[in-house]
Amino acid sequence: MTQHSDLLIVGAGILGLSHAYAAARRGLRVKVFERSATPLGASVRNFGQALVTGQPPGTMLDLARESRAIWGHWAEVAGLQLKRNGAYLFARTEAEEHLLEAFCAGRAREHGYNVELLQGTAMRSLYGGQFRHHRAALHGKDDQQLYSREAIPALIHYLSQALNVAFYFSTLVRDVEPGQLHSTAGSFRGEQIIVCSGHDYQTLLAEPIAQLNPHICRLQMLRARPAHNLNLQHALLTGLSCVHYGAFADLPEAAPVQAQILREAPHLHEHGIHLLISPTPHGELIIGDSHDYGSDASPFNAEQVDDWLIELAEQTLGGKVQVVERWQGVYGSRGPGPFSFLRAAPGVSAALMHTGVGMSVGPALGERNITTLWGKA
Repeated sequence: MTQHSDLLIVGAGILGLSHAYAAARRGLRVKVFERSATPLGASVRNFGQALVTGQPPGTMLDLARESRAIWGHWAEVAGLQLKRNGAYLFARTEAEEHLLEAFCAGRAREHGYNVELLQGTAMRSLYGGQFRHHRAALHGKDDQQLYSREAIPALIHYLSQALNVAFYFSTLVRDVEPGQLHSTAGSFRGEQIIVCSGHDYQTLLAEPIAQLNPHICRLQMLRARPAHNLNLQHALLTGLSCVHYGAFADLPEAAPVQAQILREAPHLHEHGIHLLISPTPHGELIIGDSHDYGSDASPFNAEQVDDWLIELAEQTLGGKVQVVERWQGVYGSRGPGPFSFLRAAPGVSAALMHTGVGMSVGPALGERNITTLWGKA
């Protein structure tokens, strides 16, 4: 049994790292355990978009705004690349344009979303006319973007070097109990233990987690090179996302958008496809995604789904792309709410996301949960 720690964390994805940062900056002694040699879960498989604009009013919007400030601080102290110039959501149809107009005239004003709707000349001149085949573009100015494959390791390095967080990689945690954690690296003592195990609902705390009835969402993802250099500096979405993100989906004007999708492209609804494009620092584009829900993530990808994603991306970009990599994204989904902080036993908790916006709200969730446990800022 090694020396006592204040906090032991299982999982080095964005939730685990967020809790580690919130605790370590308070001067607490923190250890983080990760079963792989480097994080390989949702935090590095997905888009790296920290979206504020898409979050519904209330807790999720508040968390996204608080997380935006934390990401800004991390960019300064950890040296990770962070684009803070926002994202564009394109309206391709009249129904999508009306939805964005209604959002800007109502909810955006009421809740202070930092957005601008580009139409007419402003729309046609965006990126030198590259996107003039769209009707309008909502510029979500508070949205941020990072390249997860590089940002997560940079954050780990900062926590280790600057805040003395101890990391145990390639270490499987076999069991947790009040005050103790048992792993392939030995047993450890800690005042608090937080399990941030992503979509692994079986290894640790399986019985209390099962009561949440969580599911797993599997995504088909692509990395591609555009045929012509777009010098793209913003993340891109389309009106398809309006029926997916809570900021828009419950507005009355979303119903005609959903009806049009069901009428003209039911396969997009069937496979949960809505387009997101994230430029990497290396001139490539991360493209996705589809949504397949279940108790397990099937290893089998459908080539037709990739074809639809490529078609949507090329329509949006106005040019061809060449796919260089394909993979599966995965995240926990469909629990009792967008996230859970489960107190499983005295001093033993689980922090779980039930939606794919961990990068958007995770930093603030970590801060709130550590405040709940230790009660000091």
